[in-house]
This record gives sequence, structure tokens and C-alpha cells, in this order.
Amino acid sequence: MKLVIIEKMKKVFALLTLSLLFSCGIKEAKIIQNQNSGGALGTSYNIIYQSDKVLDFQKEIDSVFAVVNQSLSTYIPDSDISKINNGDSTVKVDHMFNEVFELSKEIYEKTDGYFDPTVGVLVNAWGFGPGEQIKMDSSRVDSLMGYVGFDKVMVTDEKTIQKANKAIRFDFNAIAKGYAIDRLAVLMHDKGIGNYLLEVGGEVVAKGENQIKKKPWATGIEDPQIEEGRGLKIIINLKDRALASSGNYRKFRIDSITGKKYVHTVDPKTGFTKNSNTLGANVVAKTCAEADAYATAFMAMDLDKVISLLDSQKELEAYIIYLDEAGATKEYMTGGFKKLVFEPKE
Repeated sequence: MKLVIIEKMKKVFALLTLSLLFSCGIKEAKIIQNQNSGGALGTSYNIIYQSDKVLDFQKEIDSVFAVVNQSLSTYIPDSDISKINNGDSTVKVDHMFNEVFELSKEIYEKTDGYFDPTVGVLVNAWGFGPGEQIKMDSSRVDSLMGYVGFDKVMVTDEKTIQKANKAIRFDFNAIAKGYAIDRLAVLMHDKGIGNYLLEVGGEVVAKGENQIKKKPWATGIEDPQIEEGRGLKIIINLKDRALASSGNYRKFRIDSITGKKYVHTVDPKTGFTKNSNTLGANVVAKTCAEADAYATAFMAMDLDKVISLLDSQKELEAYIIYLDEAGATKEYMTGGFKKLVFEPKE
């Protein structure tokens, strides 16, 4: 009988030992924070991805930026979009151009034309873009509006671009950066990375959580009214979502008669500039391309139209900073966005 008891005790001791070793192994598993930073798409990027080993995806990251640029950058003379803008109707667009085009068309329709990647000719003409500013009047605006309108372009079955007017020029800058971040997220998924924070020019995609801190990924939203330097308005927690912001940061004007503050925004529906009270639009969505495009559209839309759209698009969350009629700073925040705001413990 004693022998049996001893044998049973040995087995229990062995199981306890294995359990302790296994537990210790889990506790000692170290999480490595891998990071790549640099410049791309005319801005800076900072990419963090966590794993149980040291990794370096710099070559793959550079490749993502390169292929996106070759397809969508208007600053590269021989890119697909540059060739198309210069009248080459034989260019067969790749899957990236096609995806951005189709998403742009969808958001163009949902925003009633306030998001329009063909508006660049007007932005330049009014002196808010890189192109040449010209003297504008109603007749000049009317003539330029003939080159504006995403309903005037299409992708054919042969994957070439058909334009109602050859002079129509695409400018996907208001969605391409977000799309590039989404492509980086695909890279991370393909590499088996489940926890990462991707930031390019202030736009963000977050997946999983910060395993080192055992907390959600946190990202800050800039205060658009700080005229010098940078400061954060709020901090939000992100998980499996994307954030993009648009704003006329530090570029408002003061009416000399009324004293009210305004920011100039080109209205793609009229072709004229409008005195917008919106200082900043911040959008959380499933993809960064969507967040990017909607944030841009919200800068041109009146607040009541933005709220109406948000009510119909439940997958979007937004935080809008604007000025009321008296020039006082006000905020509008969807219920879902409020839940993301970081509240420090006292």
C-alpha cells in the first residue's frame, strides 16, 4: 500500500513540476518591439510590430511604398496616374489603381460629390495646391468645372481609363496615403503579425494591442488651433481600426469686419471657395483609405450634412472640431468615437 501511495505522489510531483515549468516558460516569453521609421509619400512614417523575435521588414515596407507610388503618385512623371493625366488612354491600370478608383467612386456617391479626386484643377487654380494660381471669376470657374466630376470617368472592361474630357486629371492624394497604410497592414497580415501600429503622416492603422504594455494602442489627435508647434487635443485607443485626420491646421483667416474665423475650402460641387467653419475632421473606419477620404469630404461639407451621413454610415465614427457663429470652438463626436477617448485615471 505504501508503495502505491509513493508512486502516486511521484506522478503528482512530476505533473506539478511540468506545470510550473510550462507556466514559467509563458512568463519568460519575451515580446520584441520591432520598428521601422523613415520618409515616404512626401511625409514621415513610423511602423511598430511586435513578435517573439527580432524582425526587420524594411525591404518589404520600401517595396509597398514603391509600388503604390508607381501606380498613384502624381509626382512621378512615369507613374500610371501621371501617364493617364497626360492623355495616355492605353495604360492598363493595376489592381491598386482599380481598388482606389472603385472606393473613390463609392465615397463620391455617398458624400453626394463632396469627395472628388478630380477637383485638383480647382485647388490649383484657387492657389491652394502645387499648381499655378490663376485669376478666378464665375466664367473661369464654369469652364474649369467641365474638368471636374468623378461621374465623368470610368474604368473600362479592358482596365483602361475612359474620360468624358481628356483634360480631366486625377489626384488621389486624399485617399492614396490611407490606401498605402492599408497595403502595409496586408503585409503585416501576410507575415503573421497580429499586433502592430502603422503610422504614415499622422494617419494610423492599429491591430491587436500593445502586448508589452498590455494596453490598447494609443494615438493622439492634434489641436488644430495651436498656431506654433504641435499639441494634442485628445488621445484615443485603437484596436483593429484605422484613423485619418484632415484639417486646415493653423490656416484660418479672420474676417476684418466681423472678426470671425474662417478656413478656405474648395467646394467641388460649385467650384468656388467657401468659408468653412470646420477646423478639423477625424474619422475612424475599418480601412485607412475610407477614413482618409471621408475626413477630406467632411472638411467641405456643412456639419448638418456630415451628421446626416454619419447617421446612415454606422461603420464610421467621427470627431469634428468647428467654430460656431460667434467664433467659439465647438466639438461634435459620435457615440462610438467617445468610447475610444482615453480618460486618464486620477
